[in-house]
Amino acid sequence: MDTNNRSSMTDFILLGFSDWPQLEHIISGVVFIFYIVTLVGNTTIILVSKLDSQLHTPMYFFLSNLSFLDLCYATSIIPQMLVNLWGPTKSITYGGCVLQFFFALDLGATECLLLAVMAYDRYAAVCQPLYYTIIMHPQLCQKMVLTAWLGGLGSAFILCSLTLKLPRCGHREVDNFFCEMPALVKMACVYSKVIEIVVFALGVIFLLVPLSLILISYAIITQAVVRIKSTARWHKVLNTCGSHLTVVTLFYGTVIYMYMKPQNSTSQDEGKFLTLFYTIVTPTLNPLIYTLRNKDVKSAIKRILYV
Repeated sequence: MDTNNRSSMTDFILLGFSDWPQLEHIISGVVFIFYIVTLVGNTTIILVSKLDSQLHTPMYFFLSNLSFLDLCYATSIIPQMLVNLWGPTKSITYGGCVLQFFFALDLGATECLLLAVMAYDRYAAVCQPLYYTIIMHPQLCQKMVLTAWLGGLGSAFILCSLTLKLPRCGHREVDNFFCEMPALVKMACVYSKVIEIVVFALGVIFLLVPLSLILISYAIITQAVVRIKSTARWHKVLNTCGSHLTVVTLFYGTVIYMYMKPQNSTSQDEGKFLTLFYTIVTPTLNPLIYTLRNKDVKSAIKRILYV
């Protein structure tokens, strides 16, 4: 009994949407549906990219990595969230909270870099079509993806170690539906200027720099598209680049708003719904955006199904 009491005192309480109990069942239902779509959609992209030889290209190699990342990201958050929404308690163990916090940081930072890598791939495909296979050779693609994953891992170690060292003075209530950095920082009973500076610096490296490279890539792509005379190729470029730009806008828009602003300038309620968008809605929309706007993926699915 004493052991249970001690363990319960080290658990965190995820408040989630407890201020709106009438919405919790609706939110849980919506989140469950989105999670199923996330699992099916992203798994489909990974399998199709692997099974169809015509999709063994750099673009689909990067897209498979993005889908795998989205699967991991959603799975690190949503099952625990559903347990808390459906169950009588809203607790998470300290170890579970640390793992959730770490993987959210790691996968989020990796996605920032991976989206920039995908933009460079689109630049090479549109602006250097004759040299595309030489520029984007398999070894370079693997190194770029590995760099993105290692970069996300490094940033997660830094922020996780700094945040978890903050004194909480017995505070156990996390005012969010998962262990995210802004909510954990607000739990601390001291203000840390160091963390704010580190978050801003890493935000520049992992958000603003990749976003700038993406915008530069698409500025050059736009100039190239204007000169394309083939209507069919023009539409193909717009479809593939349009899908990527849509994903970039959805992801970067909400994440920059959350992480690049001073921590006290965003209300907690607003933060929860923004977090809900980029943690649950975006991983669901990514495969839909890429499949619905991409004839290559739809054709590959038909070839596999009717083989």
